[in-house]
Amino acid sequence: MDFEHSPKVRDLMARVRAFMDEHILPAEPLFEAEMKAFRAAGNPWQEPQVMEALKHKARAAGLWNLFLPESPLGAGLSNLEYAPLAEIMGRSPIGSEPFNCSAPDTGNMETLVRYGTPEQQERWLQPLLDGRIRSAFAMTEPAVASSDATNIAARIERDGDHYVINGRKWWTSGANDPRCQVLIFMGKTNPDAPKHSQQSMILVPMDTPGVQVLRSLPVFGYDDAPHGHAEVAFTDVRVPASNILLGEGRGFEIAQGRLGPGRIHHCMRVIGRAERALEDMCRRATQRTAFGRTLAEQGVTRERIAQSRILIDQARFLVLHAAWKMDKVGNKAAKQEIAMIKVAAPSMALQVIDWAMQVHGGAGVSDDFGLARAYASTRTLRFADGPDEVHRNAIAKEEIARVLARQS
Repeated sequence: MDFEHSPKVRDLMARVRAFMDEHILPAEPLFEAEMKAFRAAGNPWQEPQVMEALKHKARAAGLWNLFLPESPLGAGLSNLEYAPLAEIMGRSPIGSEPFNCSAPDTGNMETLVRYGTPEQQERWLQPLLDGRIRSAFAMTEPAVASSDATNIAARIERDGDHYVINGRKWWTSGANDPRCQVLIFMGKTNPDAPKHSQQSMILVPMDTPGVQVLRSLPVFGYDDAPHGHAEVAFTDVRVPASNILLGEGRGFEIAQGRLGPGRIHHCMRVIGRAERALEDMCRRATQRTAFGRTLAEQGVTRERIAQSRILIDQARFLVLHAAWKMDKVGNKAAKQEIAMIKVAAPSMALQVIDWAMQVHGGAGVSDDFGLARAYASTRTLRFADGPDEVHRNAIAKEEIARVLARQS
């Protein structure tokens, strides 16, 4: 067992960290200033120039498409090798996009790599890899409990050489972005098929007649522009039959395949988010005095700082183990470890951020330090990629089955 990263990964970590320190962290206030101006002008749904400049710099530095395991189109990194890079990116709310490593594009690109036809890859994958367009994933529906994906009611119906799509989706992250040109849509092609063979996935260009973005959905009051989260109506949307991914009835198969790398990147990133919160906590605790002592000299603060370090390192080891197992035995065999980190990592980060906010007092819930937004986005992950109850249920079933198998 080796706990040291390879020379290649250590080099990339140093380069990504240097790029973050030199370019991305100083650009955060510039990004916010541009977004504030866009909102004041009545249209936050446009890309700040600072982000486009960061993307050009990262690509010129050879720090581009660092994800995509098992594909020559990426940087040739395994999940385990990519994990520490994603952690570094996660330190900033704008840390992933400059490297073309943002969700949901990463998951959609992996889906196209794994399941797309050559024609689909040429039409959509290449522009995504180049960072020329963005994408979204339309699954969750307002009318049903979408944590159980078998509840999905939207329809994908064959009509000659086309499919006709009807339904309403929401929390379609990225659909507000003017650069979003394609959606991966999940719906039912055959409601009478076996339970997990009813659903399919299909590519839907955003400019197809009948696709209508109804509204932007705020997250704890944040609009998350220019990316955002949308409610989208699909009314008699007609797309070529060649847009289907992998074939009818294989939506769950695709979902399980994409639940691996693209869906654990956020666990890697929240480690970085928690690290930055802990640094903020330590810095603030040494600067503020209450009741005759700095906060750093008070027992409860030291206890929380120490516990934060323990929680972060525990979560990091769990994330790295899950990534290692995915590389060794595949996503399906690593499903328990994947479920475990989806519970553990965001929960850990929430606790650390909460303690950091407490040390900052009223400033912690303002926008001055970024902690309130970090808390909101991290808490949202436990809805978006969960909920925790679903993951815990899956973990428990695996554990019970394992114990019973030993007894038989």
